[in-house]
Amino acid sequence: MKKRSTHVALVLMGAFALSGCKEEQVDAQAFPDLQSCKAAANTGGLFSPAECDTAFAEAEALHVESAPRYDSLAVCEAQHGEGACGTEQAAQSGGSGSIFMPLMMGYLLGNMMGNARGAAASQPLYRTADGKFTNATGNSTYSSNSGKAKLSASQFTKPPSTIGQAPMTKTTATSRGGFGGSGTSSGG
Repeated sequence: MKKRSTHVALVLMGAFALSGCKEEQVDAQAFPDLQSCKAAANTGGLFSPAECDTAFAEAEALHVESAPRYDSLAVCEAQHGEGACGTEQAAQSGGSGSIFMPLMMGYLLGNMMGNARGAAASQPLYRTADGKFTNATGNSTYSSNSGKAKLSASQFTKPPSTIGQAPMTKTTATSRGGFGGSGTSSGG
């Protein structure tokens, strides 16, 4: 009898260890703009209006700090689509001339503490050349900038800063296979 109890305990410990290795999944929702987040919050969405405001401000700050930067409008639009890019004056980034960045086309919010309010994290979203959406690092692709999903918590890791980095050229963007060339795909 004792042998069986030990065996059951080991099986349960093994199952727990395996489940502990699985990456944490969080409730997430993408919004094209702040107003759509607030509208969802007022109809029982995942986030409160205050969380919408805070997360949008966080996404905008991450956008300024971590958006991909390009040396020309043509290179930016090749990666993000026509009309999806704007300029950042070089005085802000310490260089000369203009640097081009994709426009923020929405933001992704994640509920980092299960269903507890007040623990939201966000990421800016950018359009890709094929009409999908991606995060600041370009390592995840979403079919839409609107909708709910379960995503890994790592989708909300702060992206590295691109301020002061050399902007991508046609050659560097092509050599990477495009912005975020080795991305993963997720539903949105």
